[in-house]
Amino acid sequence: MNLLNYQRTIFGYHGCDRSLAEAVLSGKQALGVSDNDYDWLGRGIYFWEHGPNRALDWAVQRSGFPGSNIREPAVIGAVIHLGVCFDLLDTHYTEVLENYYNSFVAALKLEGRPVPQNHQIKAQPTDWLLRELDCQFLNWVIPKIDLRSGVTAQTVRGAFVEGPPAFPGAGIRKKSHIQVAVGDASAIIGYFRPC
Repeated sequence: MNLLNYQRTIFGYHGCDRSLAEAVLSGKQALGVSDNDYDWLGRGIYFWEHGPNRALDWAVQRSGFPGSNIREPAVIGAVIHLGVCFDLLDTHYTEVLENYYNSFVAALKLEGRPVPQNHQIKAQPTDWLLRELDCQFLNWVIPKIDLRSGVTAQTVRGAFVEGPPAFPGAGIRKKSHIQVAVGDASAIIGYFRPC
């Protein structure tokens, strides 16, 4: 199976503390890789594709969590070349996931580990916000595909339907978005301050 090289450049937005945004913009610091066991797209630097307001909403919400490192919510923009992208909006990749899932379950069984589960939280009972299954499966399968193809995925991209309905009876949700996890920082062409 070959990974596809996406000759496409996007604008991504990352919610964070203002001090981090300023440090990144000045070149004094780099954005860190998120490696939580519930990250939606596995390990990477997370961005909302063309979604500065969603990034700010996330930073504001996160600033209210106990122990949060976000005191002054801000957003930093990035120009990202998707490059070799494991794109979950392309059926080529969702078929790969389907084909590898049983091998993933078998590998866990051999290790004596249970299959992780995605979870809802009380604040948003309609959304799977803690995606331990998705995260662990993507972290397991992408390196296998990289090894088999001889090419390393630089980015992972997916669409997520999230939040309450935008209006009564709607299938449109208020927090739906496209998210990108950058695994190879060289895919980030540069940063900018959103207006």
